[in-house]
Amino acid sequence: MSEPNRPPFGPDGLIWSEPYDIELGWVDYNGHLNMAYYHVMFDRTVDIAFDLMGLGRDYRAQHHASIFNVETHVVYRREVAAHDKVRVSFHLVGRDAKRLHAFQTMVRMEDDQLAATSESLFVHVDMDSRQVSPLPAAGAAAADGLIARQAEVGMPDMAGRRIAPLG
Repeated sequence: MSEPNRPPFGPDGLIWSEPYDIELGWVDYNGHLNMAYYHVMFDRTVDIAFDLMGLGRDYRAQHHASIFNVETHVVYRREVAAHDKVRVSFHLVGRDAKRLHAFQTMVRMEDDQLAATSESLFVHVDMDSRQVSPLPAAGAAAADGLIARQAEVGMPDMAGRRIAPLG
């Protein structure tokens, strides 16, 4: 078992959460995981990744800066039911001076099936001015290191999807 917020990197180089248990209170009237709780598990895994990059809770407290999520696109592929267990990956696919682009997957442990994906854009924010600001050198270097470590995975096929207008 790994330390809290220090999961192992998978053989694919991605950051993987420990298993998440689906709680009965997370199940909606359709008998499957309510969409809000997909976001909870994706977000908890983002926190793990940012802590590993030195851009998490301690960074915010020490530097009065943080990372904000400004856009997310979730695709639900298969149902997740009560008592299922899932794991969530974090793949940092790119960055620029102020932004981080991540792609995540949620996998059901019982059958190793893809349950959902989440693609997000994050920005670095100065907490005093509440304005977007450049990543610090150490954070940029950590992000670059993670991108390099995960480069062999390639850009996920589902990255960059959008909802096209109907009609």
